[in-house]
Amino acid sequence: MVKAIALFSGGLDSILAAEFVRRLNIDLLCVTFTTPFFNAQKAQAAAGQIKLPLLVEDITGEHLKMLKSPRYGYGKNMNPCIDCHTLMLQIAGRKMEETGSDFIITGEVLGQRPMSQNKQSLYVVAKNSGYQDYILRPLSAQLLNPIKAEREGLIDRSLLLSIQGRGRKQQIKMAADFGIVNYAPPAGGCLLTDPIFTRRLRDLFSYQGDRNFRDFDLLKYGRHFRISDHCKIIVGRNNADNEAIKKLTVSDDLILNMANFPGPLVVVPYGDEKDQQMAASLCVRYSDAPNDLEADVVCQRNHSSKLIKSIAAKKEDCERWIL
Repeated sequence: MVKAIALFSGGLDSILAAEFVRRLNIDLLCVTFTTPFFNAQKAQAAAGQIKLPLLVEDITGEHLKMLKSPRYGYGKNMNPCIDCHTLMLQIAGRKMEETGSDFIITGEVLGQRPMSQNKQSLYVVAKNSGYQDYILRPLSAQLLNPIKAEREGLIDRSLLLSIQGRGRKQQIKMAADFGIVNYAPPAGGCLLTDPIFTRRLRDLFSYQGDRNFRDFDLLKYGRHFRISDHCKIIVGRNNADNEAIKKLTVSDDLILNMANFPGPLVVVPYGDEKDQQMAASLCVRYSDAPNDLEADVVCQRNHSSKLIKSIAAKKEDCERWIL
């Protein structure tokens, strides 16, 4: 039986491409990826809805290596879309070889995204992946050059589609015909397109050479303040933030909270005693303590704790430091 690997994001186009190819009696395994910047939740929900087998792969290591110096640069923020998709196809290609599959499919539609899904970009991504002759875009295949599986008759090119452009009427009709009624809106779920997140990420790359994976996860929560080249302070915004940050702390972090007032969890990643007074002042500033009076702050590091006093950081300093 003919076998294929499907790159599966869980968006409408990837759902349609996978379901379309499956209906051509091709044995399909869907693959999706996770990093600190995007997760598999949408893909898992979509695969469950139409009962497609889904493999979830964490590609953080390879993705970070690419992200630091993408060959084709970034989009509006820090989204290296062409290099990212090239990497995903490289990994899918390896999975194709491991499983003895015949080709790879994607849900890309020619012209739907002017920068990353024009004919030149699709060609560049496929060529640089090393699997150019194995990548089938079934929704637009009749507008593109045939791949090996088409030339060898493993899949009938005449049955493939010629969708192009940014409109989605054809895809919506296909979904209705397939009985697919629940699908996510066509919005990106990648944090690398978010301007606040990417500002924090650039800061992390600039100031912290020895990064751990959890340092990227910390970028998602709280307020971030760059105090100096060696000190960044994270202040929880609410209880959910506080809990998420707490789960990501390690013993080398400086961790602070208010002793007598409701307030945030404050973390200085890999911080030490020279950072504690500044962190305490931010803890007081974003707590319910009076801003013009000293308050007690609990400071913990390496399983030991002490009580220190601090007044609130000045508003203008907070505005200058915040990322």
